Amino acid sequence: MTTLVGQCGNQVGCRFWDLALREHAHVNQTGVYDEALSSFFRNVDQRREGGADSTGGRITSLKARAVLVDMEEGVLGEILQGPLRSLFNSTQLISDVSGSGNNWAVGHHTYGLTYREQIVDQVRKAAEHCDCLQCFFLIHSMGGGTGSGLGTFVLKLLEEEFPEVCRIVTSVYPTAEDDVITSPYNSVLAMKELTEHADCVLPVDNQSLVDIVGKIQHMSNTGKLGCTIKKDCTIISGQGGVVKVEKPFDAMNNIVANLLLNITSSARFEGSLNMDLNEIAMNLVPFPRLHYLVSSLTPLYTLADVNIPPRRLDQMFSDAFSKEHQLIRADPKHNLYLACALMLRGNVQLSDLRRNIERLKPTLPFVPWNQEGWKTSLCSVPPVCHSHSLLALANNTCVKSTFFELRERFVKLYRRKAHLHHYLAVDGMELAGFNEALSSISDLIEDYTHLESPLMPNAPRLAIAT
Repeated sequence: MTTLVGQCGNQVGCRFWDLALREHAHVNQTGVYDEALSSFFRNVDQRREGGADSTGGRITSLKARAVLVDMEEGVLGEILQGPLRSLFNSTQLISDVSGSGNNWAVGHHTYGLTYREQIVDQVRKAAEHCDCLQCFFLIHSMGGGTGSGLGTFVLKLLEEEFPEVCRIVTSVYPTAEDDVITSPYNSVLAMKELTEHADCVLPVDNQSLVDIVGKIQHMSNTGKLGCTIKKDCTIISGQGGVVKVEKPFDAMNNIVANLLLNITSSARFEGSLNMDLNEIAMNLVPFPRLHYLVSSLTPLYTLADVNIPPRRLDQMFSDAFSKEHQLIRADPKHNLYLACALMLRGNVQLSDLRRNIERLKPTLPFVPWNQEGWKTSLCSVPPVCHSHSLLALANNTCVKSTFFELRERFVKLYRRKAHLHHYLAVDGMELAGFNEALSSISDLIEDYTHLESPLMPNAPRLAIAT
């Protein structure tokens, strides 16, 4: 089940649902409601009383398993009037008028308390339609007020109401040049909640998305003869989906949507080695607070000339561990891996997978107590337009550099007490909240740094996951 919060979260969600429909239409051309479709969509028979779910047979009316929340009407209004409108009932969309004003406290405390019951009610109703609810996906941004504040409030609600269901959060982090001056406050305040209440967090850096889009567009425009890139077969393309008109940020949002499609592929389609979503946290998170995973996607494109041999499989594995394919700016090879998951799609043999792991092992520094910390899955259905693909999820201490930069930007504002009055004017927000958030991110950085020390003194500091 997917929960989208804030403008960014809902825009990413729009691309996600659009590309999910494209993928399922490509795989399922019979019009039959199958098990793969049921993971994201209900099949509602409007002829039956109350629009009851139809568990088999022909597709009648697909409804997304989702709750969409935004405190401005713009994006949700576009969804209700756009080509994806049939996927949602109006009750699944929860909105206000004025927005959170780029203020985490307004989103978390003001709107959180105001809409708590309505959000819980809609989440419960969506959950009741699931035969086996395995995971909540929460998509939000960190820089604004609604995504950071209300998004993390919703995360706490999910933990309270469904403590046994895995919570995987995709968080879009702002760049240092972000136009929201208070984004460091919002991000660090949100980080505290993510560290305490999420099972896994997939941080996505806006600048990394910009870099990937720019790189693909540059190669598309300057490709040599016989080596051009199929423009409808890049990871930034939405060709073949329901939405025909491309909007600003669609290319960037498509990357995040592809991340979610690939992470769920093994749960949706058949394969020789499946991985349930709850296995991600179980295998990649050795300590409860250190659950931030670096994601990378490859290939990013398909070559247009059929005479060019497909990108060598070995190269795809190597690319998955290069900085250029990561969705966050960091250098994992100069830091320590705690664990790593490889999620493959397409015609890839288990022997190829094992051979490449053995080939890459000497170049990837793992913690000494988890040298065999690999989790793998093989899904037989490739992404649209690709023969195969690879999503790598790495728990690596390199994420601390992102958190360190974020903390520095927070401290620059906080040292001067700049803009604090906007937050402290909100009921429920106190100065202690800033100090606790700063302490939380500092402790997180220290925990990652501690793992890199040769002898790991005072090991009990890292709590054992229970």
